[in-house]
Amino acid sequence: MNNAESKPQEFLYLEVCSHNKEGKLPLHTSIALFLLSYCECKSFKVCLVTSTSFSSQSWKTQVPKCLGASEVGVEHLPWLVGGCRLPAVLDVSGMYCRAGLAVVLRHIINRTIEADPGRNDISALLGFKKTCLKACAEVSQWTRLCELGIPSAVEEHLRKPTDQSLHLPPAIFNLEKTLGEPVKVHNDDKIRRQKLKQQQQQQMKKKKEEEEKKEEEEEEEEEEEEEEEEEEEEEGGGGESSNVPEDLDDRNQPDQLNPTDGLELRAALAKLSVDAVTRPATRVCSEIRKVRTCELPPLEHVFAEGLHFTLTDVVLLPCIHHYLSSLLAHGPRALSQLPLLLRWYGRVQAVPGVLRAAQACGMPLSALPPTPPAPEEAPPPGQAAQEGLGNTAEVPFIGGPRPTMTKLKENGIEAVFSPHPCPAWSLPWDSLPAAVNPTEGKMSDGRAVRKRQQLNNLVTMVTELVKPGSTAVDFCSGGGHVGIVLAHTLPNCKVILIENKEESLVRARERSSKLGLANVGFIQANLDYFTGPFDVGVALHACGVATDMVVEHCVQARAAFVVSPCCYGFIQNTVKFTFPRSDRFQETLSYKEHMVLCRFADQTGGQLPPERRLTGKLCMGLVDLDRSWAAEPRGYSVRVMTMEPQSCSPKNNMLVGVLRGHAGAMAIGTTGPEPLAVGSSDEK
Repeated sequence: MNNAESKPQEFLYLEVCSHNKEGKLPLHTSIALFLLSYCECKSFKVCLVTSTSFSSQSWKTQVPKCLGASEVGVEHLPWLVGGCRLPAVLDVSGMYCRAGLAVVLRHIINRTIEADPGRNDISALLGFKKTCLKACAEVSQWTRLCELGIPSAVEEHLRKPTDQSLHLPPAIFNLEKTLGEPVKVHNDDKIRRQKLKQQQQQQMKKKKEEEEKKEEEEEEEEEEEEEEEEEEEEEGGGGESSNVPEDLDDRNQPDQLNPTDGLELRAALAKLSVDAVTRPATRVCSEIRKVRTCELPPLEHVFAEGLHFTLTDVVLLPCIHHYLSSLLAHGPRALSQLPLLLRWYGRVQAVPGVLRAAQACGMPLSALPPTPPAPEEAPPPGQAAQEGLGNTAEVPFIGGPRPTMTKLKENGIEAVFSPHPCPAWSLPWDSLPAAVNPTEGKMSDGRAVRKRQQLNNLVTMVTELVKPGSTAVDFCSGGGHVGIVLAHTLPNCKVILIENKEESLVRARERSSKLGLANVGFIQANLDYFTGPFDVGVALHACGVATDMVVEHCVQARAAFVVSPCCYGFIQNTVKFTFPRSDRFQETLSYKEHMVLCRFADQTGGQLPPERRLTGKLCMGLVDLDRSWAAEPRGYSVRVMTMEPQSCSPKNNMLVGVLRGHAGAMAIGTTGPEPLAVGSSDEK
């Protein structure tokens, strides 16, 4: 690791929680420590965050000594880290924080590769196209299951490890089910044809062995008959038998591979092998090439994501180890319900470096003993539950948006838009530094003009809602167009940019560095991992359900919000959100009818006829009206406005919400909302 010393160490903060006045490592901490040990990574100063003193220090045996970890009180955390759920990594500047399990683990892998580019085994953990656990948990069911579902289910089980564990948690059941599904990987057609060839060869070999065995048996019978005849003719006993026992003979033969231990396992072990492996010829005969894809044998799981050991297996191993060990102690019969998980658990231990890393973390891995057969019971409640989308049966809808809009109108619900309080306000773009201007993001001149107009709308709202010392958070910040402008315009306020995509946030930090901004911080994390206090939340074109996530986060923090929605067609029920949002809309529309509004709300592009765009604008207004009504019972006053000029974006709605009685309530306008006139223009 020649480059380890050239780059300063970052600070990795891991949680130590308290259980019965004793220290205990949460699973997300154990997972991070296991990865550090597996990677042999020395690029971090590991800080174990404690909130109290513990009567016992036994938890320290689970921390690899080679890491040189130190303890730090929660009250001494840096301000950015203190506003995030752990684990978190803070760079040496103290202005860039990475938070959340998947984000932190991927960063550990990247830093390991930077320090030693030759670690191909570590690079392979990120999977095909380096996307393993890259999608955030809000949009990826798989990331949500591995990052949140499995650890939470195991933590809950460990708190109550009783025989009721026979009822598998839905997350564990979903993982067992996934391990039994066919694997789909890049170029799997080629691998499946190789598997078919292997199966045919094994069948031919088996047939040949059966024929040879039959011939041997016939020869042995003939020999026995001859020996019996000789014994009758000769007097006295014979010598020692020279026949080799059949079972000993079998030891010299290559083991027959089970269907699940064939090509998939060989491919996985070959990839993990330290020694170079010569690849066999991959071309298959013409008969196999003619076999249709649908008739090829499926590939089976070796590891969690398919044929290769990835970061997902690293995340799951500490969780599954503790879960299986607990089942073995308190409900061993339940193990028989998890044959695929047990097989996976055994295979992971064969990966080079896993046993070493587990031992350093005080996690003794071992083969589990045989378990009794599972009792014949009805499937436990919750097994069929799937994490993901919500509603199932719905009343069918008829036609496009018109029937739905008419239905709403008959119930007294119409799209309404409040007047813009400062339609002509603009930042002095010509006098601002180049790094503040959105043209710094390498966009076309026309788009840069529209982006400046969008920023004018959001900045004018935010400046009316903050005061010196306030904290504004730019959610889904992307390259920092909103956050950078706010930080430069409001030097007496603190601005935090939150974005899941590292590439975008790094670009925003570079722009901030050019400006020398000292009042801005950057957090690379899923939105839910930010838990710090703030006064105003802002988001420009938060896609789909992200708008609802931002509004909900602001409402829970009792903060004002200025949000411009986007991608209405991506709105759908999730684990946390169901639609429609407000009581009034729920009483009037079904989920599918609401989806009709969302789908047509996306039809506001400039290439569409004016009447079609007007219908799209009305649908946008209705969807956002539902959002505003959902916040109002929780103490908020929300207005839906149109950004000025309307041509700044096809998605030109803006939701401005403040707590009732807030001084900023007057700033967003006191004039009541007005229905959108049929002749109003939203020309591009």
